Amino acid sequence: MTKKLYKRLLLKISGESLMGSQKFGIAQEGCLRMATAIKGMHDEGFEVALVVGGGNIFRGVSLKELGMARTPADHMGMLSTLINGIALQQALLSIGCDAKIMSALECPKVADAYNWQRAVETLEKRSVLIFVGGTGNPYFTTDTAAALRASEIHADVFIKATKVDGIYNKDPLKHTDAIKYPQISYAQVLAEKLEVMDATSIALCMNNKIPVFVFNMQLLGTQPMAQLLAKNQGTLVHD
Repeated sequence: MTKKLYKRLLLKISGESLMGSQKFGIAQEGCLRMATAIKGMHDEGFEVALVVGGGNIFRGVSLKELGMARTPADHMGMLSTLINGIALQQALLSIGCDAKIMSALECPKVADAYNWQRAVETLEKRSVLIFVGGTGNPYFTTDTAAALRASEIHADVFIKATKVDGIYNKDPLKHTDAIKYPQISYAQVLAEKLEVMDATSIALCMNNKIPVFVFNMQLLGTQPMAQLLAKNQGTLVHD
């Protein structure tokens, strides 16, 4: 696996990756670190699109305890991804990497509304493209939003940066005997109900034949993405 095989990447990062050393919110150090890593991928020759989560600002599921309905709670979560997208865009621009934002939630004074044709044209013009607002609908995770956008832009690979270095048969943060899968099929991920991504996002990637590469987000920027992929420093999900 090299950049000759993978030209267009969809990178999914968590909102927590923008916190830096803080426990919540957005930190300049976190934004710049992530922006530098993304610019590095762009400079390698990849066409880079990304989806950013919003857990550093708000998690809709936390409002269940307060009795809030799921739909408005999810709307708040989608808005938090918009805030993160703006912060990341500005960090990219500050280091000389052109970046555009497209939102599934219409907010015309802040970001362009998502449009498939303009999204593809933006990537072909060598701008980093940041997708925010989830799918624009409640009850869908940002992983599903990322899989949807990866399918729509015909991404060659879906890359998910996580807290662990791949997919295991059980949570390695809780179980010392967890076994890592260097490679695994979509069907096995679904059958074993492995929770690295939700079932809807895995099914979308499977149906559209988009391989998924799961790796530790701490590796972002430490070495070229082409090298991470070639050495399979994570877990590859495919047919």
